[in-house]
Amino acid sequence: MAVDQTVSYQSTDPAAELRVGDQLIEDVRTALSGSLNLRRTALRLLTMIRPRLADWGMVVLPGDRPGSLTLVGGDDAGFHAVISTAAIADHELSRLLRTGGTELRHVMMDADAEVDLGGMIPHPRLAAEAATMRPADLLAVGLTARGATIGALVMIRSEGRGFDARDVTVAERVATSAALALDSARLYEERGRIASVLQSSLRPPTLPDVDGARLAARYRPAAEHLDVGGDFYDVHGRGDDWLLTIGDVSGKGVEAAALTGRTRQSIRTACHFDRRPEIVLGALNTVLFDEHTKDFVTVVCARMRRDADGRFVVDVAAAGHPPPIVLRRDGRVETVGVSGTAVGMVARVEYRPATVALESGDTMLMFTDGVDEATGPDGMYGVDRLLALLPRYAGADPEVLCEAIEQDVLEYLDGRQHDDIALLAVTCGD
Repeated sequence: MAVDQTVSYQSTDPAAELRVGDQLIEDVRTALSGSLNLRRTALRLLTMIRPRLADWGMVVLPGDRPGSLTLVGGDDAGFHAVISTAAIADHELSRLLRTGGTELRHVMMDADAEVDLGGMIPHPRLAAEAATMRPADLLAVGLTARGATIGALVMIRSEGRGFDARDVTVAERVATSAALALDSARLYEERGRIASVLQSSLRPPTLPDVDGARLAARYRPAAEHLDVGGDFYDVHGRGDDWLLTIGDVSGKGVEAAALTGRTRQSIRTACHFDRRPEIVLGALNTVLFDEHTKDFVTVVCARMRRDADGRFVVDVAAAGHPPPIVLRRDGRVETVGVSGTAVGMVARVEYRPATVALESGDTMLMFTDGVDEATGPDGMYGVDRLLALLPRYAGADPEVLCEAIEQDVLEYLDGRQHDDIALLAVTCGD
């Protein structure tokens, strides 16, 4: 493809610019408004400009990963390709993406058409398609929105139908309208990806395998369309030394979920250095108090270590949280005698642990106040109701126990709104 002229156009007659292509520009603006899917918005733009403005088109967009671009266009509406910005560093397209300008090429076809078109159409399939159009003109316009060039619109008109100055003006106005819609869709998707990553990091973790014990958990956020809330549980450790935690953030919504994430990370960091529950809670209290957060967190920490006889010796400390309940294999229930100030409220707190032993078949249950404070027709569900329920599940698998408690609480609620609900149970024995 021999290039006989490259022209950078500026606006010509302002009055003519306002009149020419007004209908197309308005159609594009209307069609793209409210679209929040980036690739779909680009495809809609290409549909709108063909054939009124161009015979063939391609949109260059930011890729999902840093240093990448997405190419959308061609004859197949479902086609898109991802390329590296490094791969086009020496291409004309790279210069256009830096400057955000407009380039018009009057061309003549020869045997190297596909190679030459690659400077603006850096994908072999798309370049081959463009070459079959026997292009007379190639027009590329930067897509600039909010002061930044986010991509480019590349168009081709076939032999005998070139772009004149008026067409270039229309194309620039179309690009201006489209760029804002494309950038809005880009920002929406980018924020969605960020939210998804953050939400994934806040979701309840997968429980590890612990030799000599079985673990189970249940989690039901108050906002059931979300996967995260203000309650949390976690299990850290290795070998025969594990730290189990469960807690509840006082706030609600996104702010509570963010504090939940910081709390879990602080606990994870602290237990790398010392797994004693009273030390972990003390470190967490210092971190949250120093943040001057308006919310507080209630937590129970239980350090579980296996002895030579296969039992688990459990050291428990609590910070303003309901204490764990031990369900013995024979059906007896015991509440672990621990209490303490919620973390983040005062500068210095001394947490006092208690120790219990779990024999084979014994289960320790940890829960949040979404269980005992669940409000039904007769008031709160209450700890006494929970203590009465547990004996019938003595010796059962912890998964069965957690499921039964959750179901009993939901039945008691009878469709009423509830707080976040979290349960964590550990049973001694494989």
